[in-house]
Amino acid sequence: MKLISWNVNGVRSAQKKGFSAFVRRERPDVLCLQEVKATEEQAELDLDGYRVFWNAAEKKGYSGTAILSRIEPRSVRFGMERAQHDREGRLITIELPDFHVVNVYSPNAQRGLTRLAYRVEEWDPHFVAFLRRLEKKKPVVLCGDLNVAHQEIDLANPKTNTKNAGFTPQERAAMDRLLGAGFVDTFRVFEQGGGHYTWWSPMNNARARNIGWRIDYFLVSAALRGRLRAASILPHVLGSDHCPVVLEIE
Repeated sequence: MKLISWNVNGVRSAQKKGFSAFVRRERPDVLCLQEVKATEEQAELDLDGYRVFWNAAEKKGYSGTAILSRIEPRSVRFGMERAQHDREGRLITIELPDFHVVNVYSPNAQRGLTRLAYRVEEWDPHFVAFLRRLEKKKPVVLCGDLNVAHQEIDLANPKTNTKNAGFTPQERAAMDRLLGAGFVDTFRVFEQGGGHYTWWSPMNNARARNIGWRIDYFLVSAALRGRLRAASILPHVLGSDHCPVVLEIE
C-alpha cells in the first residue's frame, strides 16, 4: 500500500501547478492533504477512483485537511471531539481494515511564539490521548505537517532557530513524548543522514539552496514497524512550499 502526505499550502493554487497530474502519476492508495485552504466545493477535485473526505476550517481560506482514498474506509471521523481544537479543520481519521490513517495539520507556534503554549500544553497532550484511544482498536498510521523539526539533523540551520517556531525546546520535547508513546518515525528507519527536508522558506532562494526543515512525517504505531517497506521524501515535486512524503507499507 502506498500512502502520500502533502501540505499543499492551498489546494486551488496547487491545482494550477500540476497537482492532478502528480496524483495520476503516483496513484497513491491514500493521499492526505494539509492546509487545503478551501471547502470541498471550492476545490472541485476531479480524480477518478478516489473517495474524498474533507475537513474545512470555520475561517475561510485557512488551514483545513482532506483525505483521498481508493479504499473504502470502515469509518471516518473529523477532529478529536474537542471543540477548542476542531474549529480549524486540522484532523481527519479514516479506519482501514488493518489500521487507522490519521491526517493532521498541527498548529504552528507562530511568529513571536504566540501560540506556543496552546500548541504544547493543550493540543499536543490531547492529540496523544486521541491517538492512544485509536490504538486500543487497531494500530495507527499518522501523517501530516507536524510543524516541528525533531532533531538538529532535521533542519539546515539548527543553531540559529532554537528560539523560533518549529524548533523550540518545548516543541521538540512534545515530539519526544509522541515518539515515546510508541510511534516510529518511518523516514529515519530507512535514512539516517542529513540534508533531507520537506519545507523551505520562500525567501532567499532557500529551496534551490536546500536550506530547509523536515516537518512533514509519517509515524506509525510500533506494531506496524515490521510491515514498513519504504519511506521517502519527494523534494523534486513542486506546487507548494512543502513537498510530498511517501510511505509504503505491507
